[in-house]
Amino acid sequence: MSGAPGWVYILFTAVTALGVLLQALVLLGMFVALKGALTRLNEVSRLAQEHAIPTLASVRHLVEEVAPKLKSAADNVVEASQRLKTESAHVNETVDDLLKKAEDQARRVDEMVTATLNTIAHATAAMQRVVSVPARQVGAVLSGLRAGFDVLRGKEREPHVTGGGGNPV
Repeated sequence: MSGAPGWVYILFTAVTALGVLLQALVLLGMFVALKGALTRLNEVSRLAQEHAIPTLASVRHLVEEVAPKLKSAADNVVEASQRLKTESAHVNETVDDLLKKAEDQARRVDEMVTATLNTIAHATAAMQRVVSVPARQVGAVLSGLRAGFDVLRGKEREPHVTGGGGNPV
């Protein structure tokens, strides 16, 4: 041997054996912890298979069943939207046409009412001329007759008084 006492080798061997034993115990602890975690993971996996997988399957079945209906509904909405646009344009054209016709009719009625009112005004003026001229003439004739009768009866006419001082005319 090389000069080192034998007890050093024994001590070195004992420390190494103790380190290996400690490492083995740590590995055993890790194994037990891993085994417990694996047990819990297997339980979670089993619960997932029992609950989540059937749920996912029913969701998938529902999606497969509903997808064509949703596509059909979307197509119907697009078709309805296009039809609504077409009908809206038609309604707008109809309303515009009706408004134009109503404006034309209102213009015609306004012209007719204006013409009627003008005609009535002209007729009124003509009636005033036709009635007032003969009425004035009749009034003048009656005034003349009265004056003549007054003269024949011997009455004199009372003089007219002007507003400027009472001088007879």
